[in-house]
Amino acid sequence: MAKNKSQGSGTGQALKDLRALSLFSGAGGMDSGVKKAGFEILAEIELDQYCCQTLRAAKEREKRKTLVIENDIREINPQELMKEFKIKKNELDLLFGGPPCQPFSLAGKQNSLNDIRGPLLFEIIRFAEVFKPKVIFLEQVKGLLPAKGKNGKKGEVFQTFLSELERLHYTPKWQVCCAADYGVPQLRERVLVVATYGKNGFNFPERTHAPKESTNDLFTLKPYVTVGEALNGLGKPAPKTPGTTFFDVPDSHVDVTPPRDRERIANVPEGFYLASQTQLDKSILCNLSPKDTTKYLRLHRERPSNTLRCGEIFYHPIEDRYLTPREYMRLHGYDDDYLLLGPIRSRTGTVKNLDQHRQVANSVPPPLAYAVAEQIRSFLNEQNL
Repeated sequence: MAKNKSQGSGTGQALKDLRALSLFSGAGGMDSGVKKAGFEILAEIELDQYCCQTLRAAKEREKRKTLVIENDIREINPQELMKEFKIKKNELDLLFGGPPCQPFSLAGKQNSLNDIRGPLLFEIIRFAEVFKPKVIFLEQVKGLLPAKGKNGKKGEVFQTFLSELERLHYTPKWQVCCAADYGVPQLRERVLVVATYGKNGFNFPERTHAPKESTNDLFTLKPYVTVGEALNGLGKPAPKTPGTTFFDVPDSHVDVTPPRDRERIANVPEGFYLASQTQLDKSILCNLSPKDTTKYLRLHRERPSNTLRCGEIFYHPIEDRYLTPREYMRLHGYDDDYLLLGPIRSRTGTVKNLDQHRQVANSVPPPLAYAVAEQIRSFLNEQNL
């Protein structure tokens, strides 16, 4: 997997002129998959300044006319956007996005709608009510499913969201999908919702990959892509190691490991967590206990990666360092010519908004987005919408 290039449409059908609008665009992972499925993205709405730099760079590189709107989505008037793009109700083919996941993440405080970011989920409903797009595509963490609503009932938020879609005459379908099932070298599970306006008939794409031990029986499926396969080709030249806190390196292949952390990483076997090495001195383990089973993982070359998260950076499988942002992009399924802009945070530094590692971890893996968007495109063609 020395060079990661997603495939274009393989149906042999002529692509219709399909138009889409991206909400909560982030670093553009979901957008990359939607574009490859044949959609023209009219605008990308994103608040984070560094993500917007990344989005503008992609727009210029791909010579697209996409409008990048750097603003709080709550300040955007969808009626004005309709006028700007000269489209009427039901003419937008796809409205899509992945609202902030922190209010619902099982790894967080799970404050749901009490988190200031929680209600952002329903911005999709606000835009849908105006545009009445033919299809809506949402990505969110699994923690959305049991999230409590205003009445304190488990699952209330998700049920309210689905009910709002139905109120607007959409038929919603949802599924928990693992990115590894679609060729991404990462065991990342997310809830995907696809809602079609006034029509049923959409089906989520069949998975293309499975655990290696299962592929003997399921011979039509490929084995999961491993970390070793994903990182192949990035070993030489070695990642750059600038001596300052923030870096501006075109390929994002930068090693941000402090000397003290290299000593800690050297004590972790491939595929294990630092906290599991209870024989180590407290000066190495610091405040970690055996209960810290999800912190400071050294990835294994023969397995897919664990879910990339914002709170930490995984260790390289065989080198005593953290993974670089470019290696994170490989594990997420980005093309090698996709560039991140903004700072790369050292492990002892801070940065306003999203640094490059977090831009990747927050985004939707492009191959997963492509698989679903390709299915949406086929649905629109079959329904002659």
